[in-house]
Amino acid sequence: MQTTAIPFTRKDFGDDFLWGVTISAFQNEGAFNTDGKGLSIWDTFTSRKGKIKDKSHAQVATDFYNRYTQDILLAKLLGFSIFRFSLAWSRIMPKGTGAVNQAGIDYYHRVIDACLELGLEPYITLYHWDLPQALEHKGGWSHRGVVFAFEEFVRICAREYGNKVKNWIVLNEPFGFTALGYMLGVHAPGKFGLSWFLPAVHHAALAQAEAGRVIRQEVAGANIGTALSCSKIIPYTNREEDVQAARRADALFNRLFLEPALGMGYPEKDFPLLHRIERRYALWRDWDRLPFDFDFIGVQNYFPLVVKYNYFMPVVKIAEVKARYRNVPLTGLGWEISGNGLYEILKQFGAYKGIKKIIVTEGGAAFSDQLTTDGRIADTARIEYFQEYLSGVLKARREGVPVEGYFAWTLTDNFEWAEGYRARFGLVHVNFDTQQRIIKDSGYWFRKLLNEEMQ
Repeated sequence: MQTTAIPFTRKDFGDDFLWGVTISAFQNEGAFNTDGKGLSIWDTFTSRKGKIKDKSHAQVATDFYNRYTQDILLAKLLGFSIFRFSLAWSRIMPKGTGAVNQAGIDYYHRVIDACLELGLEPYITLYHWDLPQALEHKGGWSHRGVVFAFEEFVRICAREYGNKVKNWIVLNEPFGFTALGYMLGVHAPGKFGLSWFLPAVHHAALAQAEAGRVIRQEVAGANIGTALSCSKIIPYTNREEDVQAARRADALFNRLFLEPALGMGYPEKDFPLLHRIERRYALWRDWDRLPFDFDFIGVQNYFPLVVKYNYFMPVVKIAEVKARYRNVPLTGLGWEISGNGLYEILKQFGAYKGIKKIIVTEGGAAFSDQLTTDGRIADTARIEYFQEYLSGVLKARREGVPVEGYFAWTLTDNFEWAEGYRARFGLVHVNFDTQQRIIKDSGYWFRKLLNEEMQ
């Protein structure tokens, strides 16, 4: 690896700062119908023509199901102390409720044991977008029954793994899977419209809190969080209509799942459309069930959003001013690179009195990596990205924001949802034909940062 200056040291963050790396079940495991696993909505979605940009699927993905020991060893080699992964609901409960698949239960015991044997602390994500297809047939997240099904699944997981695992993340980016999957239709299950989206939001918010209560009941000493996607919202101009558009966007993108969990209800004042949840989809007792006292909030910030008023956009009257038109640095996916955006959103979340602790539970970037003549994967742009974003974390931490960890997305290149395999986020390169792993320069950069004796 070429020497790359690091603008900070691990010690700058403090001895108690958590350093982790993250993967998800659907994006990595493969083995989509192995050992009794049922189909998920993403298994179904990827089988439909035109849904995945490179026409791929995740039936094999990175073969983590069979190669988990190798990949967990890589996480340890790179210097991380935490390994965050998710449980495939349909691997444990093929139909979403009822019968439990012992082979699935046993598999995750092996993964957890491999982490513990290597001294990696497992952080389990209970839902990372792969709803059992059997539940989608009943309405998925738009049907109230999903809340009770999720409680059942969480209780089984807590009882099985709670004596080994103390760190739990309930939902991964609920705004992402409800908006992209149940309003815009670009992710699984591919549904369109507010009549799907609004009940999905409410049921996900309820499930987020109810699952937290289940873990609290079942796991002594549990450390419970939920992981929220968020973006610093910036009005395009100082005109009042753009400022108001930014407030609506902030309510939707940043506050929709956070404020109910904090006992503040939905941000209806700034996004009045949310009144429809109360009128059409909520029961009177739901308002007492939405809050939960999370031990930490996971922040997942990739880019800021610049927005303006747009009369022709239905309902929201908001339009994004795309980063590619604004002369700003971009990732390979066209996302704006802004460590200051992460700093600003950490300050915004840190200002809530109900938030005890923040962990950046995902952070990373996709770029077109280059294979050098000496066999290295040179990804200088990714290294510079992490330097900038971690500098934003350090700045917020020094100013008193209770941000206590950073988990890199992701360990290995994987199946990146609707992008397929074209978008590579990994610290480790994967040849998807041979499943060969090659540590990228960014992986060695983390190793240098996290093993200060090597500097």
